[in-house]
Amino acid sequence: MISAMAAAKAYAAAAQSNSLGGVAGAAEPGGSPFAQMVQSAVDQTVNASRQAEVKMAAHTQGKAELVDVVTSVASAEASLETAMAVRDQVISAYQEIMRMPI
Repeated sequence: MISAMAAAKAYAAAAQSNSLGGVAGAAEPGGSPFAQMVQSAVDQTVNASRQAEVKMAAHTQGKAELVDVVTSVASAEASLETAMAVRDQVISAYQEIMRMPI
């Protein structure tokens, strides 16, 4: 299970990278398909987190049901965990490639 502090830091980092242009080459029409896929995954994760925040704010104002808040938070958590798992696999693959003899 991911801690709340780790989730907040990851969300802040994702929001910052998204506001700074995200993945290099993803905004270009001729950008690589991999970069576009990564950018899309980051965007979906950030959107799920923002939706969860909106639901939490609506619940504090009495405009949303608790079950909706829990569902959106669980969805955001699953998106974040998926993004982190993919990141870990990419780093692992990169490290494996770097260990290969030339």
